[in-house]
Amino acid sequence: MSCFASAALFQEIQFPPQDHSLATRNELSDFLASVERRAFKQAMFAVRDEEAALDAVQEAMMRLAEKYGGRPADEFPMLFQRILQNVIRDYFRRSKVRSLWTTLLSAFSGDDDEDSDPLETLPVENVSKLADTPHGRLEQSQIMAIIEQEISRLPTRQREAFLMRYWEDMDIAETAATMGCSEGSVKTHCSRATHALAAALRARGIQL
Repeated sequence: MSCFASAALFQEIQFPPQDHSLATRNELSDFLASVERRAFKQAMFAVRDEEAALDAVQEAMMRLAEKYGGRPADEFPMLFQRILQNVIRDYFRRSKVRSLWTTLLSAFSGDDDEDSDPLETLPVENVSKLADTPHGRLEQSQIMAIIEQEISRLPTRQREAFLMRYWEDMDIAETAATMGCSEGSVKTHCSRATHALAAALRARGIQL
């Protein structure tokens, strides 16, 4: 396992003036050094991927330092655990949504109503699981890279609606409020984006 180099990571972080009840920079560094290996094992158990687990622990450590580095040292264990669990949940949310993209496009039918949001009619049992073999993960990552390229070519409003719904996991009402449009417009943008992406993948010879 690679060393996190806890102390070195936080030399540039600025802390507010301390009083005697609050943690010092050294106390924060010592806490992170003491918890990093246990946190890595915890993250590995959850995500089953060494690189993702390392990233999760690193992210949790940085969030603790940046947001709570000046809190009393005895609060660090509870705060760190809460942050780490949030980071792990974010990882699974992103993985679920990325996996859903390929399923969404593979389930797409050219007969779908343009004013419907494809996510609303996608059967739950059709949502694919992440590939669980090295070859499958490589193939999926390559397809995802192509999908992301094609997303960048979508018209702005279609791209915004698609990413909010299927990447940020926002519902139709939240997406409509953020975009400043009606819920019907969100459905139309999502449907058109899905049509365009499916057609682009077919043109590249990709069958999902």
